[in-house]
Amino acid sequence: MKAIRRFTVRTVLPEQLQPLHELALNLRWSWHPETRDLFRSVDPEVWAATGEDPVRLLGEVPAGRLAALAADRRFLRRLGDLADDLRDYLTGPRWYQTRQQEADAAPLPAAIAYFSPEYGIAAALPQYSGGLGILAGDHLKAASDLGVPVIGVGLFYRHGYFRQSLGRDGWQQERYPLLDPDELAVSPLREADGTPGRVDLALPGGRTLAARIWKAQVGRVPLLLLDSDIEANSPAERDVTDRLYGGGSEHRLLQEMLLGIGGVRAVRVYCRLTGHPAPEVFHTNEGHAGFLGVERIRELVAEEPDGPDFAAALESVRAGTLFTTHTPVPAGIDRFDRDLVARHFGGDAALPGVPVDRVLALGAETWYGGDPKLFNMAAMGLRLAQRANGVSTLHGEVSRSMFNGLWPGFDPSEVPITSVTNGVHAATWIDPAVVRLGAAEIGAERAEEAMTTGEATRWTGLEAIGTTEIWDLRRALRAQLVEEARRRLRASWRQRGAGEAELGWVSSVLDPDVLTIGFARRVPSYKRLTLMLRDAERLRGLLLHPTRPVQIVVAGKAHPADDGGKRLIQQLVAFADDPAVRHRIVFLPDYDMAMARHLYPGCDVWLNNPLRPLEACGTSGMKAALNGCLNLSVLDGWWDEWYDGRNGWAIPTADESGGVLDPDSGEAERRDDIEAAALYDLIEHQVAARFYDRDADGLPHHWIAMVRHTLVTLGPKVLAGRMVREYVERLYAPAALAQRELAAPEPGHPEAGGRSAGRFTGARELAAWKAKVREAWPAVRVEHVEAECPTEAQELGSSLALRVQVALGTLQPGDVEVQVVSGRVDESDGISDACLLALKPVGGPDLDGRTRYEGALELCRTGPFGYTVRVLPAHPRLASPAELGLVALPAESAGMDAGLLR
Repeated sequence: MKAIRRFTVRTVLPEQLQPLHELALNLRWSWHPETRDLFRSVDPEVWAATGEDPVRLLGEVPAGRLAALAADRRFLRRLGDLADDLRDYLTGPRWYQTRQQEADAAPLPAAIAYFSPEYGIAAALPQYSGGLGILAGDHLKAASDLGVPVIGVGLFYRHGYFRQSLGRDGWQQERYPLLDPDELAVSPLREADGTPGRVDLALPGGRTLAARIWKAQVGRVPLLLLDSDIEANSPAERDVTDRLYGGGSEHRLLQEMLLGIGGVRAVRVYCRLTGHPAPEVFHTNEGHAGFLGVERIRELVAEEPDGPDFAAALESVRAGTLFTTHTPVPAGIDRFDRDLVARHFGGDAALPGVPVDRVLALGAETWYGGDPKLFNMAAMGLRLAQRANGVSTLHGEVSRSMFNGLWPGFDPSEVPITSVTNGVHAATWIDPAVVRLGAAEIGAERAEEAMTTGEATRWTGLEAIGTTEIWDLRRALRAQLVEEARRRLRASWRQRGAGEAELGWVSSVLDPDVLTIGFARRVPSYKRLTLMLRDAERLRGLLLHPTRPVQIVVAGKAHPADDGGKRLIQQLVAFADDPAVRHRIVFLPDYDMAMARHLYPGCDVWLNNPLRPLEACGTSGMKAALNGCLNLSVLDGWWDEWYDGRNGWAIPTADESGGVLDPDSGEAERRDDIEAAALYDLIEHQVAARFYDRDADGLPHHWIAMVRHTLVTLGPKVLAGRMVREYVERLYAPAALAQRELAAPEPGHPEAGGRSAGRFTGARELAAWKAKVREAWPAVRVEHVEAECPTEAQELGSSLALRVQVALGTLQPGDVEVQVVSGRVDESDGISDACLLALKPVGGPDLDGRTRYEGALELCRTGPFGYTVRVLPAHPRLASPAELGLVALPAESAGMDAGLLR
């Protein structure tokens, strides 16, 4: 018989144990080993049975045990010390507060709102599916450790992401357990009268989408999660937040409207109720939350007394918005039918002061090859953000090329998308044994500081860790993984229908003394889960080598709708089921954060073989490196910039240019054959050879030196603390300053209450200037270019005297910048490694209305050399010369003219 309703009955803690609730409801326990040890000591068996979840632990521990703990003075002292430590962590100054007090520091934002569709904080709060969510969770944790005043915003999914198991035939099966908020480390946000805090969105047909607000406390950072499963909604609207990345197109659109529009409203509710400073910067993690910019425009247009119009509000919103893109392929971007979006932003669903045509223009695919019938969330994200970034140096390059169409006339290198390479939260992903090893050399306080801030370029002091100590640690971590893998493998086979009597072989699966390779990630085709199976006999030879065997631990989930990904898993499982090799290769289902805690430390080598350049960053290899694991990867994502030849191995790629081949073409098949062969050769002749190359003392000294080098040099680079500091200094602080300048009142204008009718003078001025420039730009032309060289030959060190005639139409010289772009040229006259020189206006316009610009171009390079001239809009409040996407170039000729232009 099935219950019609469920709820959780919570244990009443004795008064002496009340601080346990405080510790359990702050997710800092998930990365604070001392707090986790305290909860483990409450009841080790219940702790293990509840998946190491403090909230569930406190709900299931026997009352007798609680009474005993309430009388245990030693336990109460530990509890009091940890409660005090948490309060100190929450209230004491940290890096951000110290930075604010520095005399020469740029003003920092009062607060930052960070939006993401998923968050991987802990396995006990399953609101994530993969790398995007894990990154978002690490971002919040690092922000908390640094004291950065971030407010996280997301959705609360009642079923989360799916749990994975395997059928007897190895086919992935999914189930969606119902999540009860009362069993999770979340609490309802309540109004002063005790009623639940909520937000409402207007929908077509007079309907309303309402959502309550749950708060998860991530250290110092509040995470607001919107939940539509409330009685105020009809059944259809209740299901909007049913599961992560599920449902059809309209379902996804409603989720993204709730995340963006509802998320901004939830932030306003939270700040009103708690007194938290209002965010000055809004950071959208991928395009899913892009509608937050539309809502902020509505706020300014509809709620400001004598507020800005749409154009001025847009400029103010853009100034304070950052957009981070994570996808390296157009197929990874959410795109909706234009008519669907129009229906949800027009008629009775329209946002006051925000015309539907202006919303549609934000997501229009206006570039060559774009589809005018679709609304592109990434395009909207970029148009609504003055600053944007990719998540590794290579991904920044890929993103500039992919979105080049939004800035026509500019080379990809000039597209205003920078990069901040991702990082991982060390305290979450480093095994405590690794921390203890480092702390034994440099001290616990210094070790904690090094893992938190990421300010060092090297972890100096770790060079002194002994060779034997490193090897003993690696062996212990490997043994820990072997034990966990056997436990999970046995459980998986029981789920697949095997009886206990059939599973005696599981106790001999894997070997704690054998070279262990890990591969765990989502399973889209481009990550190439089965590249290792390309030559099955060659792989068997590596696994079963008589003196240098290899063992592989594999995990990963395919999207429920991706049958291609499921087939890849099935192929891998079929190979791993073979009795001849099943002791050397295993597939562990239901990959999540709990499994990852064992995988990363326990592996000797982390394998990553995506199609280059389709891996935006690939942070799993970073987590492995923090534990002394060596990387074996295609030069993609973060590995492309930080591989140094001593921290792992680079898998050669068949297409060195980094181009993307058609996966259905013969060339793609040939590429996989070549790269798989290179992978086998690397494992056999370099990786395994080095691992088993032992000196007289039985230790692989060369291997251990690589492990030590990885810890010393990669450790500080891969930290989320380093990443968040870069966001603060390079993007958040400039965005806050720009937003303040545009929102400031007119000089001398008195403030009217909390808001001023004279505010947004800068935004109005900038919007009017942009409108003027766009209208006048068709008349802007480079009409004549003259160049003279004082010598007969163009020799290194000589210069060209340039004189350029430019028609500006109704614009003034102060509205533009005239530049010379010069550099080495290729056979098709393309300029590379360009240098820019700004020319100066000389005198006023001539009789034809043209303005003359002059300057001297130094010939600083030998070889083929060329230049061109261009006109760009110029304004002190532009974040990039390419911001408007406007450029005027000389009329094209059949080819570059040789010699001097006269």
